[in-house]
Amino acid sequence: MKIDDGSANLLHAIRNDLNDWQVWAGRAVVIGFAALAGLVVVAFTWMTEYAFGWFERLHGAYGWAPLIWSPLCAASIVWVMRRYVVGAAGSGIPQVMAALDASVAPAQRSLYVSLKLTVAKMALATWGLLGGLSLGREGPSVQIAAGVMHHARHYLPKRSQVSEHGLLMAGGAAGIAAAFNTPLGGIMFAIEELSRRPEQRNSGLLLAAIVLSGLMAVSVYGNATYFGRIRVDQFSLALLWPGLLLAVACGLVGGLFARVLLLSVRGDSADRFSRWRQRSPVAFAAACGLVLAVIGLVSHGSTFGTGYAASRAMLDGEHHAEPLYTLLKFMATWITAWAGVPGGIFAPALSIGGSLGNDIAQLTHYANAPTLIALGMAGFLAAVTQAPLTAFIIVMEMVDGHALVLSLMASTMVASGVSRLLCVPLYQALAQLQLQRLPPTAPPAG
Repeated sequence: MKIDDGSANLLHAIRNDLNDWQVWAGRAVVIGFAALAGLVVVAFTWMTEYAFGWFERLHGAYGWAPLIWSPLCAASIVWVMRRYVVGAAGSGIPQVMAALDASVAPAQRSLYVSLKLTVAKMALATWGLLGGLSLGREGPSVQIAAGVMHHARHYLPKRSQVSEHGLLMAGGAAGIAAAFNTPLGGIMFAIEELSRRPEQRNSGLLLAAIVLSGLMAVSVYGNATYFGRIRVDQFSLALLWPGLLLAVACGLVGGLFARVLLLSVRGDSADRFSRWRQRSPVAFAAACGLVLAVIGLVSHGSTFGTGYAASRAMLDGEHHAEPLYTLLKFMATWITAWAGVPGGIFAPALSIGGSLGNDIAQLTHYANAPTLIALGMAGFLAAVTQAPLTAFIIVMEMVDGHALVLSLMASTMVASGVSRLLCVPLYQALAQLQLQRLPPTAPPAG
């Protein structure tokens, strides 16, 4: 049988691919480090859960203890970070975005991602939850996994087709996939937030690496959604009014949160608190820790930590949040970031959005509160990050909310659009701040 030229060329390409050991070695390295990144994030998750469990036992035994323990932890974390690992500050997502920027030379990427920063981020974020501070582990997971994946470049063959940008993008997305147990959410995060090169979006190897990292979490914690399965309503006219009200509210509150957070972290305001933060960052962190402890005690402990327990209880209908929980969690998360403690905002944002949805359900007398709680989670996360597709897919996977696909999508689009009226995209602005840490380039001679 005669083989035409097209088939012959295809067979020749397949044969060359199979015979090129460097290509296969590169693929094996990427897959191996993807699995390792997923396992590191799983270990980080265990560390944070154990640390916060210890804090809850301390708080349960001695109700006043956070008034001393939280300020001490906040001050110590900021002192260690500023003295030894400045690159571990903040969420972790802006660092990965900065490392992906074209203006950053390969030798400078260690300012933002490295194994040293991975270890430091794991330790400091865990320490923050040990102190009961209001922070999430998902943002740090992005920098942690990116540091692991970026280290793979040392083991890639010379003719490997995988770039450092590809490793960083896959690592950052793997962090989201493993932290939330949402592989699709990790892929969308890579496309919407990290990827700036169209060819990377079609890389099957990197997508496989992201999914594999997410599967590491499944292998340890089981194939369960983050918040479990909830009973939600199908889209109907009865959901239209409360859903629209909630989306707009999420956009306004989320946009305000992002704006306040950005202004505080920039530190370019002329108020006395910003001047104090610049002059005495450790003392300022201690004061923030004291305020966080007071807020936590006022809320009967519900604002301490990530907010996962409160969100899960609201979805299960087993917990009625404090009347001012939305406001108090908003303040606690903002003050934690303002203190300079390394930590993310994803989980607290989900908690704030869920509480806002619960408030709207009570205000409008909507019968199925979990539906609005899920919409609030997605809407508020989209408003803060201005990444609506990522927020929609993450929440859909987290609550097994496939029946809410259209409603979740509409909520994130509306909330993100409203947020853009109040604030620029948060992570992009924070990434620009990270780029200011680059050493100044020498002026041209002559």
